[in-house]
Amino acid sequence: MIFSSSLFLVYFLPLFLLTYYLVPKRFKNIVILVFSIFFYSWGAPRFIFVILGTTFLDFHLVKWMSNTKSVLHRRLMLSLSISVNLGLLFYFKYSNFFVENVNAALSVFGGGEITWTKLVLPIGISFYTFETITYVVDVYRRVHKPLHNFWDYQLYIILFPKLIAGPIIRYHELADQITDRSQNETVDNRLTGFFRFMVGLGMKVMIANPLGAYADQVFATDAVSASSYTLWIGILAYTFQIYYDFAGYSAMAIGLLRMIGFDIIENFNNPYISQNISEFWRRWHISLGRWMRNYLYLPLGGNRVSAGRLYFNLWIVFLVSGLWHGAAWNFIVWGAFHGTFLVADRLFLLKLYEKIGKFPSVFFTFIITMVGWVLFRADTMTHAWDFIIGMFSFRGGEGIYVTQQVWVMLCIAAGIAFMAYFPSNEPWQNKILGKEQKLRTLVFMTLGSIILFIISLSSITASGFNPFIYFRF
Repeated sequence: MIFSSSLFLVYFLPLFLLTYYLVPKRFKNIVILVFSIFFYSWGAPRFIFVILGTTFLDFHLVKWMSNTKSVLHRRLMLSLSISVNLGLLFYFKYSNFFVENVNAALSVFGGGEITWTKLVLPIGISFYTFETITYVVDVYRRVHKPLHNFWDYQLYIILFPKLIAGPIIRYHELADQITDRSQNETVDNRLTGFFRFMVGLGMKVMIANPLGAYADQVFATDAVSASSYTLWIGILAYTFQIYYDFAGYSAMAIGLLRMIGFDIIENFNNPYISQNISEFWRRWHISLGRWMRNYLYLPLGGNRVSAGRLYFNLWIVFLVSGLWHGAAWNFIVWGAFHGTFLVADRLFLLKLYEKIGKFPSVFFTFIITMVGWVLFRADTMTHAWDFIIGMFSFRGGEGIYVTQQVWVMLCIAAGIAFMAYFPSNEPWQNKILGKEQKLRTLVFMTLGSIILFIISLSSITASGFNPFIYFRF
């Protein structure tokens, strides 16, 4: 079940909100937990027990770790919890990839193949694994005390608005809200949350889906014979599709959580106006970047190391980030690609960007990002290489007709994505999406939300194309 499905919008969400608002305060967490378990079970019934089992183990391990004073025992329990969670992630997500590469290596030397039954990837395992790790590490570091109630911990992990694709919320940022969020359960938050959800739904359904349909056509063609013009339009469509798809989902998650009293961080901040790749990663998938910084980059030494080690740390972090996104070489290369540009920023690119000015810096960073998205979207490295070569050969060849709808959506997508390029627009944008609103604004926002809901639902019903890119991560 995904947020942009008629099943969720017409049945699940209204029933959930109605039940949540009607029950007494002491039952609200139970309602969220029951609906979250049902939400996940609907799409992955076989794997719900994986989450329930690992949360049961983690809860008790962390509780014991918190109560013991022995440094050795604390470290052992920390290592055990992280090993179990990363072990499950590697087993389900990377076993197929590992076996395929071992078999490829064996075939080169004339060896036989390893027989292996391919595993199905549990939905959202990358996201809830990282959140499980934040729990044990935050408690180990004594950033926050562990939760006393097992069902509260279960709720932190399986909270359905952020379960499938984040944002990745660090434990200490949500812990107190799980036990008490009365100050955030206001009518204003419910209305602004509803508006935020509908804005995200519109981004996904009305912008990402039409552009995604065209991008899929282009990536399904032979990149060797396709014209450069078609390849550029195709990757431009995908560049905006992945942004409005993922940022739209994050907006829906933030809106849903706000409607039930949770206040979480933003996950996107106008990433395509970035003047360098370092800035891009401060604006794109913010929650992942913060996780990588706090739980990988800083333990590696962060900035408190020699220049050479610092560059190596940056590159390793993004190599891991690429692998986290998917078990394929193109994701690993995509991570290394971004890691290389982060190192280049520190070596010389930032100084170069300062000299050439804001507009050229944004333009070149956007082109670099688009090339990176080819690596991310292509099925194989060969496909990605052919696609990139075709883009920069500036040749003629086979083309795919660009409909008027695609052109309109590209213009709208670009207009919204680059609107914050002008400094005066970003504060206004943040104000519109914020929680503090005047009564008249709330009325207009509610009316706008209803209109967006009707249009989006009509579009979902009329179209059979409704993918969700990050669903497989």
